[in-house]
Amino acid sequence: MAVTPQKELVQEYFEGFSASDHPRILATLADGVEWVIHGHRTTRGKAEFDSEIQAPGFSGSPELAIEQLFEDGQVVVATGIGRGNSDGHGPFRFAFNDVFTFDGGLIARVESYVVPLG
Repeated sequence: MAVTPQKELVQEYFEGFSASDHPRILATLADGVEWVIHGHRTTRGKAEFDSEIQAPGFSGSPELAIEQLFEDGQVVVATGIGRGNSDGHGPFRFAFNDVFTFDGGLIARVESYVVPLG
């Protein structure tokens, strides 16, 4: 499977998250980016997006493993498994599915579905 510029940008986005590297993540995003974290919050614009990268109540950088990347036109879908640390509950695992919509070569919208794992 060929690695396209959009898939490379999604991989860069996840590598930025795994390092809690705000500038690296923000460089992948369009100025008016919208992030819909289903069941939690929707952010609009880079400033709001930045505030959710290391949200209150969580510590450290997440471990993120992409299992699959799918691309169709201006959309890339990533599925994977992650680990994080909640200040109130300690370590936790989760499955994720992120849908990235591109505009002008940058990520313009992210829809995140996160499911806690036992």
